[in-house]
Amino acid sequence: MMKNLKPNVCVIGGGAAGFFGALQLAEKIKSKANIVLLEKSKEPLGKVKISGGGRCNVTHNLFDIEELIKKYPRGSKELKYAFQKFQPKDTITWFQKRNVALKAEEDGRMFPTTDSSSTIINCFLSETQKQEINLLLGTGVRSIFLNPDSKEERFVLSIDNDTEIKCACILIATGSSKKVWNWLTSLGHTIEPPVPSLFTFSIPNSRYSNLPGISVPKAEVRLLPKGKPQSGPLLITHWGFSGPAILKLSAFEAKNLAESDYKAKIGINWIGDFQTNELFSYFTNLRKDNPSKLIGSISLHPFPSRLFQMFLSNANIPLDKRLAETSNDELSQLSKEITAGEFDMDGKSTFKDEFVTCGGVKRKEINFEKMESKIIPGMFFAGEVIDIDGITGGFNFQNAWTTSTIASIGIDKYLT
Repeated sequence: MMKNLKPNVCVIGGGAAGFFGALQLAEKIKSKANIVLLEKSKEPLGKVKISGGGRCNVTHNLFDIEELIKKYPRGSKELKYAFQKFQPKDTITWFQKRNVALKAEEDGRMFPTTDSSSTIINCFLSETQKQEINLLLGTGVRSIFLNPDSKEERFVLSIDNDTEIKCACILIATGSSKKVWNWLTSLGHTIEPPVPSLFTFSIPNSRYSNLPGISVPKAEVRLLPKGKPQSGPLLITHWGFSGPAILKLSAFEAKNLAESDYKAKIGINWIGDFQTNELFSYFTNLRKDNPSKLIGSISLHPFPSRLFQMFLSNANIPLDKRLAETSNDELSQLSKEITAGEFDMDGKSTFKDEFVTCGGVKRKEINFEKMESKIIPGMFFAGEVIDIDGITGGFNFQNAWTTSTIASIGIDKYLT
C-alpha cells in the first residue's frame, strides 16, 4: 500500500494536533493533494484518551483573547494573533458541526457531554475515514531529508520497513519528541531545552502533611523571594501540595524550578484575598469584640476547622486559649502563618496522567501567520512540538487545535 502512496502532504504525529491538522487540511485542499497521517504507535490519540481522567478536557470556555493568552506561560504573544483566527468558540462550533456537543463545568473546563474521551477519538477517526486521509498506524519516521531541487518531492521521509515517502510539504505535530527535535536541529532549527511544566510539589516533612485531602478555594502561591503569585484552589497531599494554584505556579516557573533542580522556597497565602496586616487587624478586632471566646473555636471562612486548628498549632497558640489572653505577637505569628507561610520544596511529582513539557522549536523561527518554518519552506508545525505550553484546563488542547488550523491554512497557500 505504501509504495502506491504519492502524497503532497505528510502529517507526522497522530495526536491531537496531527489529527486536527490533517482534518482541517483535507477540507481545504481535497482537490489539490493527498494526505498521509503517520503515527508510530498502533493506537493513535493516546493523550486525548487519558486527558481529564478519560473524559477529555477539549478546551476552556474563555473567549476573551486578552484573558486567554494569559493562560500560556510561553507563547502568549504569538497566540494572540493565532486566536484571532481560531479560538475556543471555533473549537466548540467545529465539534458541534460533527454532532459532538461540549459542556462547560463550573471552573470553565469543557468536556464532551458524554464524559468520554472515546467520543472525541471516534469523531476524529470517523472524519479521517470520511475525508479519505491515509492513516498509517505503527509507522514511525526514522529521518527526514531535503530535496531542494524538487518542490513536489521536497521532503523525503525514511519510514519503518526501509520505505520512503516523498512529499511537497510536511506538518510536524509530534509533541515533545527528542528524536524529532534532533532531526530539526540537524536541519537548522533551534530547540529550547525541554523541561516538565505541570507537576505537583514535594514538600518533605510539611507541617500540613497530616491533613491530606483538605483544600482551600483561593490560595496564592509564589516562588520566593520575588516570584509572581499564582492563585487558585490549593490541595494538601501526603507528599506536599497540589491543586490548580500549584499547577499554575509549576507552569509559569517551570524553567526556574528546573534550573534549581526542584529545590526552592515556596510562599503560600492560604486565604488569598487578605494580606498579613489585614488579617492581623481582623484578629485584634475579634479579640476586642469576643474576649472570652476560645481561639480554637473560631470559624474562619473558608478553612475547615481542622486546618485552622493546625494554623494555631503551627503558630504555637493553644486551642483552649481565650482571645483576651492572646498577645499581639501571637496574633501576628498566626496571621503570618496563614498569609505568608514558607515551605521548602524538594522535588516534584507528576500530576495524574497529564504531563506537559515546555520547550521545543524556538518560536522566533516560525511564521505564526502560517505556522511555517522561517528556515525550511514547506515545513509546518503544530502543537507541543513548538515552545508553547499552557496551564491545565484545556488550554494545551486549544493550542493544538489553533496552531494546526493555521498550519492547514498555510499549507493550502503553499500548495496553491
